[in-house]
Amino acid sequence: MSSHGTFTVLMKLNPIPFNQVTIDDPFWSPKIEVNRTATIAAQHKYLQDTGRINNFLKAGGKMDGAFEGLRFNDSDVYKWLEAASYVLAATPDTELEREVVQVIEAVRVAQQADGYINTCYTLKEPQAKWKNLGMNHEMYCAGHLFEAAAAHYQATGKTSLLDIAKRFADHIDSIFGPGKRLGYCGHEEIELALVKLADVTGDPKYRALAKFFVDARGSRPSPFELEMHQDYKPTNLVDNERMLMKGDAYGGEYVQDHLPVREQSEVVGHAVRAMYLFSAVADLARDDETLIRALDNLWENLTLKRMYVTGGIGPSASNEGFTKDYDLPNDTAYAETCAAIGLVFWSHRMAMLHGDAKYADVMEQALYNGVISGVSQDGQRFFYVNPLDSDGSHHRQGWFLCACCPPNIARLLASLGGYVYARGGSDSGSDGTEPSRAEPFRAEPSRAEPSRAEPSVFVNLYISGTCRTKVGQKEIWITQKTDYPWSGEVELLVHPETAADFALCLRFPGWCGMAELFVNDERTTPQQENGYFILRRTWQPGDKVKLQMQMEPRLVAAHPSVKADVGRIAVCRGPLVYCLEQMDQKAPLPYVSLPVGSEMVAGTMPNVLGGIVVIRAEGQAIPQDEWKDCLYRPGPLKTKPTQLNFISYYIWDNREPGAMAVWIPVAASQG
Repeated sequence: MSSHGTFTVLMKLNPIPFNQVTIDDPFWSPKIEVNRTATIAAQHKYLQDTGRINNFLKAGGKMDGAFEGLRFNDSDVYKWLEAASYVLAATPDTELEREVVQVIEAVRVAQQADGYINTCYTLKEPQAKWKNLGMNHEMYCAGHLFEAAAAHYQATGKTSLLDIAKRFADHIDSIFGPGKRLGYCGHEEIELALVKLADVTGDPKYRALAKFFVDARGSRPSPFELEMHQDYKPTNLVDNERMLMKGDAYGGEYVQDHLPVREQSEVVGHAVRAMYLFSAVADLARDDETLIRALDNLWENLTLKRMYVTGGIGPSASNEGFTKDYDLPNDTAYAETCAAIGLVFWSHRMAMLHGDAKYADVMEQALYNGVISGVSQDGQRFFYVNPLDSDGSHHRQGWFLCACCPPNIARLLASLGGYVYARGGSDSGSDGTEPSRAEPFRAEPSRAEPSRAEPSVFVNLYISGTCRTKVGQKEIWITQKTDYPWSGEVELLVHPETAADFALCLRFPGWCGMAELFVNDERTTPQQENGYFILRRTWQPGDKVKLQMQMEPRLVAAHPSVKADVGRIAVCRGPLVYCLEQMDQKAPLPYVSLPVGSEMVAGTMPNVLGGIVVIRAEGQAIPQDEWKDCLYRPGPLKTKPTQLNFISYYIWDNREPGAMAVWIPVAASQG
């Protein structure tokens, strides 16, 4: 949905971290509060009731019993710890802090003397450690521990979980790497996590290990193929043969092991794995042109040929991932919530890598549609799969046997502040605060071109709240006020401690056809670079910027090669994709269509779904009574007028059950 063209590197950016951003937003704050008070509390109970936390106590000898659940259940506990840590950074909570301490202690007692920790292997199959890297998620679980540890340290300053993570990372580093064993994980995650661990500890060996895992991927013979022929046959080794083979030969597409990363140009295989891998590659690519080129090719393939209008990715349930170009069915769309979250991670890193708003456009597209659709308004029910068409049988659930999505949503919502702002310029790698706690997702210090080394603050998402950062040696506060995404008006108050020279860069969204900009109530025509309005000036305390973006309902068509959407259109407004729910229509959804020239009117409905902006349009419906006694009849079809009422896609299935559709047939005729 971005309108921006091919990028040129504007500037390499660094995100302003979550602990320097507060959110006080009419759209997001209620969701963040529900996440804090309902979702995270409910997930802690599920972790207890399903034995996930007890697995650690059993592995540590503090409780009797066998391992419970799936082999990667440790990761759900780690993701909960990460989400809870972000919450504690924003809102002191004595009870939540107590629970976090208890869970960390359970993790600590499960750690073995050599630093290894994985409750499935400790309790169930200790002789199989590191013998099924392809499918058994050992490194994947370790990665989520490392991410949780980084978040916990940044949020609290405590090293209790970080010390555990470092011991495990050191153990892995003693086994794998240059001159050691060739191996990497079938489910990527540890790579991006090691970069985070390197950032908070300042230890470069963790980044070096991440680079080894990325560079080794695609080796031949693949370590996953060799695992199939080893003498000892660990649990689930049959999955390697089922998922990784291509005919009679090893393929590896499912785990992005079909080619070295630098040679990959199409997104293939399991969607979540791909997003986590590409996120790590973006972290490591700042001085590696071959990696950047690969990322750019992969990005183009995904966003131009393999992504849903909602930012959902991965159409197929059989591999939870990709198939072929333009294969984007609606009713059978898999579009896993975790995959959309992974796309947010990758998009954010690409925006930081290139300083181009087109990447933040996709981050926003996935966030407002493909991600938050995955959780109900009450924070208690979740979508694993996100179709774009439903007959009314698809609903959120309270928990899943494979429960990756609920805690993934929780950690993203709790850390949302870290995606809003970024800094550019020669000083963007550090702001003078404690570096290990101030830059949670910091990649290597920015190496901007000298001509573009001016200090800059970038606004990538329009969310009310306050950002605190430094430009040079000066403290800067930026406060946003907006009713986005319902309104296109954004007001920013700039408060440097004293007058300060820097560029304020505001994303001009790809969905927006027209915008006006005012500085201290005077209209201005700023320079535009790579999808940003660039305001260069000496900022004074109290300066005010107002951005007014045109936000009218619009129709979106799909590429003609997307067979599922031929003859159909989608309705969007701002960053939001809209849909029809059956309960809001007078005619059955399969009977309705929308004339292209129909007037679309946006309006508020205070008593519907907490108060949202809906879109009404004059549509057409096939009369039902004309088809009571026949299966076929002479065409063309005759229709009659009917009002169509569209709601935001992210909020569907929060009321009574019923059919839903994003793509609506174009009216063929009116009678």
